[in-house]
Amino acid sequence: MYDIGDLVLYGSTGVCKVSEIKTQDFPTTGEQRLYYVLKPLYQSCVISVPVDSDKVFIRPIISKDEAERLISLIPGRKCEAYHNRATRELTQHYDAMLKSHNCEDLIDLTMSIYAKKENMQRQKRRFGSVDERFLKQAEDLLFGELAAALEIPRGEVRGYITARVNDAEKEKAG
Repeated sequence: MYDIGDLVLYGSTGVCKVSEIKTQDFPTTGEQRLYYVLKPLYQSCVISVPVDSDKVFIRPIISKDEAERLISLIPGRKCEAYHNRATRELTQHYDAMLKSHNCEDLIDLTMSIYAKKENMQRQKRRFGSVDERFLKQAEDLLFGELAAALEIPRGEVRGYITARVNDAEKEKAG
């Protein structure tokens, strides 16, 4: 069970703060159920979810140390672009990676779609809307969680990662 003030990753919403834990009465059945009240950090809404629900994925966000470790792995990752002409299969592939709720999978997904985007631009071909949509979703989830873990603004995450990767490459060359 989470405590008030905890930061959690909630489904495709991303990072939320547990702002309240309340009991909901159901007069028709006489039941009481415990609910988390979640406030997404990067959206303006409030979510109420049963504490014992397993319908939407929820977990604590990664630690600062884990975020730093993940970023340090980026220079050595080899992420191949995933190509599939069948939109449904492409969507299923990307969706499975998103729904793993694993930061390493999100890094791989982001890097592979970005590599695909660069390749398409070099060939002067149009980047697909499915690829664009999943790149945005993956970056939103990944950057949101990294920002919360590192305690930096979400808008600074890309620059933070770039600086760390550049430093690692200079160190390796140097």
